[in-house]
Amino acid sequence: RGLSREPGARWTEPGCRSCTCQEGRVLCDTVICSIPCSHPLPAPAGGCCPTCTGCLHEGVARAEGDVFSPSDGNCTVCVCLAGNVSCLSPECPPGSCPSPSPSDCCSCHPAKCNFRGRTYAHGARFSLDGDGCTTCVCQGGEVECSFAPCPILDCPQHQRHLRPGQCCSSCRDPPAPTGCFLEDNGVEFPVGQLWSPGDPCELCICQADGSVSCRRTECLETCPYPIRIPGQCCPDCSAGCAYMGQVFSNNETFPSELDPCLSCICLVR
Repeated sequence: RGLSREPGARWTEPGCRSCTCQEGRVLCDTVICSIPCSHPLPAPAGGCCPTCTGCLHEGVARAEGDVFSPSDGNCTVCVCLAGNVSCLSPECPPGSCPSPSPSDCCSCHPAKCNFRGRTYAHGARFSLDGDGCTTCVCQGGEVECSFAPCPILDCPQHQRHLRPGQCCSSCRDPPAPTGCFLEDNGVEFPVGQLWSPGDPCELCICQADGSVSCRRTECLETCPYPIRIPGQCCPDCSAGCAYMGQVFSNNETFPSELDPCLSCICLVR
């Protein structure tokens, strides 16, 4: 699509397709969404996966922590927590809470909650131990708690850590590379090291980001009979002449193998 991608690069194409650059080829597949909640909101504009930062209940979007009653009434109270909808139906004490009208379930007030030495009103939301990692709600005398969902990390276990005051682990920044490691032969070169990978016409250097950059030497043959020296990339025109399988030094005269009456001379041009 007119853009250059580095090897191993990943990006998302329109239509929620995840693509990667591998060995000069672009491989794409449909984005797979992991939804850790029961009532997620639709994917936001420009996104691919539904989100659990609110709830979609009976076609209505609810904000995080929103307390509401379903459309069928029936005195049920629901709460949206991390993309999950939990509903409770209040129970009225027998004989003490008559219903004067169909819109009222009981004439009494919902029960308060006693939790860890503190009293909370019906519908109150609070954090467990004040850490913000667990959200609790008082519903009719009962406390319901749920943990904050954590994102899925794409780093190995030894690179994960939990920062002070955080609820979820995060990935550590990878250490800066100190050299280039060649997996085919197990050799490691320091940053800035130059070497030839077996071809004398190819020269490689270890970059500061741990990648390897290689370039080939272009040879310009300026004479018709150069000498080819083993291990040297380009043929040598100044060392003499290579003619009919033999090497002759500069200004050396020798008989022609094609005509014994002809005499040849090696000249540097």
